[in-house]
Amino acid sequence: MRAFFEGIEDLFVNGLFFPYDFFRFMENWWTSNIINWTFIVIGAIAMVYWLGQLKKYDASGEEDKSITAHSYL
Repeated sequence: MRAFFEGIEDLFVNGLFFPYDFFRFMENWWTSNIINWTFIVIGAIAMVYWLGQLKKYDASGEEDKSITAHSYL
């Protein structure tokens, strides 16, 4: 089992997170966190899109909102 977990460690440290080593040694905080800011912006855009889709579905009136619609109500 030890070799299995060391293999997982090697995958992440030397493989998947290798690009972060380049950003670690930069002097500018904003530049070194550009990947994190990119993920935050993508997440915010996805959240706004998802909320818009939920609002559009709610406005269409397709959902049965009566008391007997669900057995647990």
